[in-house]
Amino acid sequence: MDAMTEDTRLPTDIDATPLVRAAIALLPELRRYHEEIEREQRLPPALLQQLHEAGFYRMVLPRALGGLQVDPLTYTRVVEVLAEGAGSVGWNIANNSIGQLVTLGLPDDGVNEIYPHGHATVIAGTAVQGGGQAVPVEGGYRINGHWTFGTGCQEAVWMLGSFQILDDGKPRRRADGGSLYWRALFPRTDVTIVPGSWDVAGLRGTGSFDWTVKDLFLPERRTMVHAGVPVDNQWNRWAGTTYALPSVAWVGPHHSSVITGIARAGIDALIELAADKTPRGRSGLLCENPQVQDDVGRADAILNAGRIYRSAMIRELWNTVAAGEDTTLEQRARCRLAPVHAADCARQAMDLMYRHGGSTSFKRASRLAECWRDLHVVGQTATVGPEWYPIGGRVLLGMDAGPRLR
Repeated sequence: MDAMTEDTRLPTDIDATPLVRAAIALLPELRRYHEEIEREQRLPPALLQQLHEAGFYRMVLPRALGGLQVDPLTYTRVVEVLAEGAGSVGWNIANNSIGQLVTLGLPDDGVNEIYPHGHATVIAGTAVQGGGQAVPVEGGYRINGHWTFGTGCQEAVWMLGSFQILDDGKPRRRADGGSLYWRALFPRTDVTIVPGSWDVAGLRGTGSFDWTVKDLFLPERRTMVHAGVPVDNQWNRWAGTTYALPSVAWVGPHHSSVITGIARAGIDALIELAADKTPRGRSGLLCENPQVQDDVGRADAILNAGRIYRSAMIRELWNTVAAGEDTTLEQRARCRLAPVHAADCARQAMDLMYRHGGSTSFKRASRLAECWRDLHVVGQTATVGPEWYPIGGRVLLGMDAGPRLR
């Protein structure tokens, strides 16, 4: 797919963009591969090739690195559509992109190693603090570590993890005495995946296994200070509005888009079921039940209200940055609140649909059961957790929001 043209204006019709159209076209393939994805806990090689060919694994990379340099609305819509087809695929693409943004903060020689000419780089791992400990040696560090949530590790070329540096056996500290962490990139071939460590109810296909390294040499070029809780923008040296945006335009919306995509699939699953199912003890089809009609309408409205608020706040930040202005803390707070609210809307919509599915809803093979399981796993992630409401509320009240939002 050709690289997209950078513009200070966002696309007026996101669904008409080539990348989103490619995601929509792939939906039947995602359904065809779904059982294999869940069973094998990885993406099948043939599907992985299709995802690469479509450009989904290089959406957020700069053109200078072979990327498409897309805006966050295009990115989140692609993630949402892929998650509608298979939650695990949407999740893996979402996480890869955030991992790639993080790697753009590495020194130039590290970036060039991760993204050589003609690369097909996939990033797996986690951007959260902790997991490894290292001691300084000439040219870098010797590191040991055990990390959780190695999302996409079966497809990855590089693994992202965080670590502390030990000086005389004690963790190095910030100037104010607080904990100090670094991020690192490890070749996938140098890490050990812990078998059986991803035994979960939903999103099994993400392959988010634990992973370890033991006494591994880590060159300094593959390390950077871990800034932000969870992520600050350390990639703004790259040209373009895409890279000047605050991290809240990406982190939060990425997982929120997964959950809203799954919720859309859940609504569609109930609609399809309602056209054919006559509930036990009833004489009419499920779709003829006024309460079902009411809740389908409510679910659609609830879900779209959350999605529109999320997009509106991303658009507001984009327009502010594109105009050469600085975003305000209040804008950033609302952009962080919006994806959390969208995730809660998705949960409400899915629960309405699940209730009306009757016994079909808890049959493991049913689409409703799949959507409910995957959606509620996404809903447990910290990026869309309820703690963001009081953080945002403190900003709106003129109080200190704490380190998680700045």
